[in-house]
Amino acid sequence: MNLSFRIARRYLFAKRSTNAINIISGISIFGLSVGTAALILLLSVFNGFDDLISAMYGNFNPDLRVTPKTGKTFVLEESQLNRIRNLPGVEFVSQTLEEIAFFEYEDKQDFGLLKGVDEYYDLVTNIDSTVREGRFKLTNGDQQLVVLGMGMRTKLAVDVTSPFRGINVYMAKKEGGGLFGEPFRRRTVQPSGSFLVQQDFDNQYVISSLEFARQMLATSDEVSALEIKVSDGYRIIDAKRALEAELGPDFDVKDRYQQEEAFMKLMQLEKWMGFAIGSLMMLLIAFNLVGSLWMFVLEKKKDIAILKSMGATNRTVRNIFLKEGVLLSALGLGIGLTLAVLLYLAQKQLDLVSIPGSYVVSAYPISLRWGDVLVVAVTVIGIGLLASVPPALRAVRVPALIREE
Repeated sequence: MNLSFRIARRYLFAKRSTNAINIISGISIFGLSVGTAALILLLSVFNGFDDLISAMYGNFNPDLRVTPKTGKTFVLEESQLNRIRNLPGVEFVSQTLEEIAFFEYEDKQDFGLLKGVDEYYDLVTNIDSTVREGRFKLTNGDQQLVVLGMGMRTKLAVDVTSPFRGINVYMAKKEGGGLFGEPFRRRTVQPSGSFLVQQDFDNQYVISSLEFARQMLATSDEVSALEIKVSDGYRIIDAKRALEAELGPDFDVKDRYQQEEAFMKLMQLEKWMGFAIGSLMMLLIAFNLVGSLWMFVLEKKKDIAILKSMGATNRTVRNIFLKEGVLLSALGLGIGLTLAVLLYLAQKQLDLVSIPGSYVVSAYPISLRWGDVLVVAVTVIGIGLLASVPPALRAVRVPALIREE
């Protein structure tokens, strides 16, 4: 342990001659502690919402989605589809077909997205877990059924328990209806349930069987996407590369993050913008630390002069007060981290801060990630080191004692 660190550690807990220095030091440590706890909890709340939204999207989005780079639909030969199913890491493959449609239920009408899915869809996604009314069932013998997003159900005022009222589905014909013909294809389906995932999905999606969607689009083999579940324990990136190699450059293969990339990037931007604002507040708090160390240098002028007389270099003197600032910051960091962990556990176990109104969770979600703690620790120590520079440079200017003959 070098000399400058030992002296700085001794000064940290040494009794000050002036009580004001103790008060200012206490205020600076308190400010660093509160700022540290605030930064960690801020990032943890953003992490909690990120995990919550990712889980909500994950109930609707598959591990991997394959879409064409050009056009809205594509056709795969059965042999190629079988090769995809047999790729390493691919557990289930679901074919889906989406198109804009017009929906009518009694006197209510609205546009939405009709999404036709095959029998593997509920194995690829967790859509079953999101059903709030009725059940996830798309056929009943020869009868076609649909499951609506909760927003669509509300806009159309659909009663999913009524077996006597159906939903009229209209879709424009590709070939048109001619001069006097009907331009829309119309079918009636029975609602079987509703699901609640995320507002963007709930407000526009109506899920039907793939057969029904193909009837509405007058096609027998087209699909909009392949939705794929990756086997547990198999890396998604490896399965993604295998799919890209199999399908070639004409298709996009996206993981869950890429499927909602714009939204996820916005969440990360908000998180780190919040961190940047919090760090600026920490810089303001650091002015207390500058004042505390400056007064401490003035108090220890005699000690500094003696050290220099004994052979201490300017570098040694500078390092003493730089390390003193780092130790004060580390003390504030330790107290702040302890406070943040206690509040984190309280929120996790006791729902300390609740969310007013009706929401999918009753309290603010929170998730502590040690990577974020490391970033906060480096930031706090860096701010402490920066605040120590002016007092350390002032200490260097203290002259050594001159021995009188």
